[in-house]
Formats: sequence, structure tokens, C-alpha cells
Amino acid sequence: MRDVYQDIDHILIDEQKLQSRIQELADAITSTANDHEDLLLICVLKGGFMFLADLSRALKRPHELDFMGISSYGSGVKSSGAVQIIMDLKQPIVDRHVLIVEDIIDSGRTLQYMRRNLLARNPASLHICTLLNKPSRREVDVPVDYIGFDIPDKFVVGYGLDFDEIYRNLPFIAVLKPEVFAHLNL
Repeated sequence: MRDVYQDIDHILIDEQKLQSRIQELADAITSTANDHEDLLLICVLKGGFMFLADLSRALKRPHELDFMGISSYGSGVKSSGAVQIIMDLKQPIVDRHVLIVEDIIDSGRTLQYMRRNLLARNPASLHICTLLNKPSRREVDVPVDYIGFDIPDKFVVGYGLDFDEIYRNLPFIAVLKPEVFAHLNL
């Protein structure tokens, strides 16, 4: 059995720092939203599920949850650029106050595609919350309302983020050793 901890170069954001920042994000979202707003959190699967769960528990206001599966990575470490919806929402968002809950924003292309798609469905408002942001990798400008952490251009895993579907279960954000994905010739 493979020890995934051996593939970790170093921990970038530990569990305590993650949870503290998520509470701060939840407090900011709670303070800026009106209690009468029909708030819907949309999680981008699969990477955002742990962040969504902790953010949802930390929010001190009523809200609903839904999920979208959007892909642009395949099994690589960089976005392929081809974005596709692989699982759509289960409910309409017309006149709803929507908060996209994203694990990481890299080039911004996936989020730009998702944002355009959701805006076409006529929500009352659309905001974005991301746990991780890589500003140095941004190729398109996407308005982000809530950012957990700006991080360097390193391949990170853990807390829902994966490489080839592994490492999601780690309770922290870690940098993956380059030799783990060196065979991809990137």
C-alpha cells in the first residue's frame, strides 16, 4: 500500500489555519448577506466538497446547497482549457442569491465559463468564494468576492484537491513533490 504522505513536499496551509480562515470567510459572508435573501451555495465538484461542508457549517444564516461538476483538467496538473459541465444543478436559480464555492482558481477559465453559464440562468445575484487563489496563473479576469488564501504557483493537494483522484483526504493543503507527476512532461 502506498503512503501518500511520502509524496508530500511540504504542508502549505495546516488544518488549524484552514479552519480559522474558513470561519472568517463564513463570518464575512454572513455579515454581507441579508437574512431574507434566498442563499444557494453551489459547490464545484469534486475538489470543493470539503470546503463547502466546513463553510456551510460555519455560516450563521439559512442557506441551501447544490452541486455542479465541471472539468478542465482530466488527469493532468494543468488545465486542458476545454471546459465542460459533467453534472448540472438539480434546481433552477432564477431570482436566487447564488454563491459559487470553489476549491482553487488557477487560470480562471473554468470559473469564467461557469459564471457565464449561471448568469444566463438569471439569478438575483452571483458571488464567488474560493479557498485558494493562484493570481500568478490567471489568464482571464474573474471577479472573486471571497478569497481564503493566495498561494504560489505550486501543485497543491489535500482538503479535497487531488492529483489523479488521490490525496483528497488529507486534512491540510500540501505541495506535491514534482517527481510524483514528472512523468507527465509538463
